[in-house]
Amino acid sequence: MEGQTVKAILFDLDNTLIETSRAGAVAIQKTSELLKSSLGLDDDTVSSICDKFKLKLSQESFDPSAGRSIDEVRTGHWEESLQEAVGSRSTPSLAAQCYFLWKSSRLELLNLSPEICSLLKELRRTHKLLLLTNGEAQTQREKVEATGCEEFFDAVVVGGEHAEQKPFLSIFTLCFRMLQVEAQDCVMVGDSLDTDIEGGVFAGVRATVWISSEGG
Repeated sequence: MEGQTVKAILFDLDNTLIETSRAGAVAIQKTSELLKSSLGLDDDTVSSICDKFKLKLSQESFDPSAGRSIDEVRTGHWEESLQEAVGSRSTPSLAAQCYFLWKSSRLELLNLSPEICSLLKELRRTHKLLLLTNGEAQTQREKVEATGCEEFFDAVVVGGEHAEQKPFLSIFTLCFRMLQVEAQDCVMVGDSLDTDIEGGVFAGVRATVWISSEGG
C-alpha cells in the first residue's frame, strides 16, 4: 500500500449526494394536503395514511418478474393505506393521484447542490468516479436523470439492474472491473454503514468515508 495513490472514488446517491429523505418528507406533506382537500380528513387520519404508506415503502420487496411495474406497486401502497384508514371513502383514482403527486414532488426536489457539483468536477480531474446506488432500476434511473448527475461520473451502476446489490462483493467487483482498477485503489463514500461502509470494507477498498444523514 505504501506509495500507492487513490485512483477511483465510488459514491452512493441517496442521502449522500442528494437529500432524498428531505425531498420525501416534503412530498409527503404535499400529498397530505391533497388528502385533506379530497376527503376532508383530519390531521390524525392523514398522518396515519401517510405513515402506513411510508412503512409499506420501507418494507417493499419488488420483483420485476411478477408482472407489475414499480409505479403499480407503489400506487398499490397508497391504495392499501387508504383502505386501511378510511375504507370505502377511498378510490383507486385517488390512490393514483397520491402516488404520482408524491413521486413527481420528490423528483422535483432532488438536485446536486452547487458545492457537490464543484467537488465532483474537482475530483474527476484526478480520479475516476463511479456512482453506485442500490434500489429498483426505474426509480434510481429517474433520480439520476432528474438530478443530471450522470455527467459527473465515468460510470453509473444501479443495484436493481444486477443480481446482487451493496453490500455484496459481486457489485463492487463489477465496479472495479468497469473502472479498470483494483479494490485497494478505491475509496467508497456513502451514508449507510450496512451497505456502503461494510460493503466497501468487505470488498477490500482502501478506505471508506461515512456521510451522516441524520437530520436530513
